[in-house]
Amino acid sequence: MASLSVITGATGHIGYALLTELAKTSEPLRLLLRKPSPLLEGFGCETAFGDVTDYDSLLTAFAGAQVVYHLAGIIELNAGNEDLIWKVNAEGTRNVVEACKACGVRRLVYASSVDAIPPAPEGEVMREIERFSPDAVTGTYAKTKAVATRIALDGAAPDFEVVVVQPSACIGPYDFKGSSIGEMLRMFMHFSFPVTLPFGGYNFVDVRDVAQGMIACADPAKAASKACYLLTGESMSAGDFIALCSEITGHKPPNLVLPQELALFFAPFAEKYYELAKKTPLFTRYSLRKIMDNSNFSYEKAARELGYRPRGARESLTDMVAWIEEYDAQKAEKE
Repeated sequence: MASLSVITGATGHIGYALLTELAKTSEPLRLLLRKPSPLLEGFGCETAFGDVTDYDSLLTAFAGAQVVYHLAGIIELNAGNEDLIWKVNAEGTRNVVEACKACGVRRLVYASSVDAIPPAPEGEVMREIERFSPDAVTGTYAKTKAVATRIALDGAAPDFEVVVVQPSACIGPYDFKGSSIGEMLRMFMHFSFPVTLPFGGYNFVDVRDVAQGMIACADPAKAASKACYLLTGESMSAGDFIALCSEITGHKPPNLVLPQELALFFAPFAEKYYELAKKTPLFTRYSLRKIMDNSNFSYEKAARELGYRPRGARESLTDMVAWIEEYDAQKAEKE
């Protein structure tokens, strides 16, 4: 009998990419959903309705499963909603671990984040770590991911295997919910992006590569229990990334250079604007702190053990722009 896999967070950026890859196989899939989603029509997957904050609903969703891919979570770059972020990211992961054990799930593949890793001094290469502490990182999102990662790893047992993946900033297609990078690209596509930054940078990875890495982690022959894998990609300075977005969308790069001091000064006002306008946040205090941290992550372990080979940022952004154009055109036709 084919083994059943369950995905939490299938409507998210990575989750949808994972669903797309798994749907190419003949293995049965079940999706945990909070409510029906038109995004998932046509996949023909079994569905179970519930929430990671509702333990009893997970018992129904995980019944008979051999592998659970846990991606449900909240990525929040703006201030606010701290209690909800803790409830979903940390306590939700605790519920997932306990429900997996109660249902006899063989392996949990949990999508954490590189934000759970304390930044090393600039120039040092960062690799996988074994212990995670919320006190070693800054920001609610990073702290919840550190706690959730510790919960997942500590939950491993002889009859319950846990593997953790830690992606960096995700780019590529399937950005249905509108990430900050997707919003940036739309600004370039519709008119132009207002500023460039002479400081900072980050690491960018394609969601399709993360999905492939997660699938490899479900294979005990490749990934041992309690292992962590950095699923990262290409590190770029903020200025180079903005210039590449400009080139791919066919627009001139911005002439206005925003120094670090001014960016930090205006960030709280930008956060209030995003909140009132109900827009995806771009420049916030948290995001600015993150791009000023070291982002020199090594995916050597994943390459060696999982066969992980991420594509470059240019290819990912080119595909992302093409996907946004098609998706926005389809939405406009329906409206």
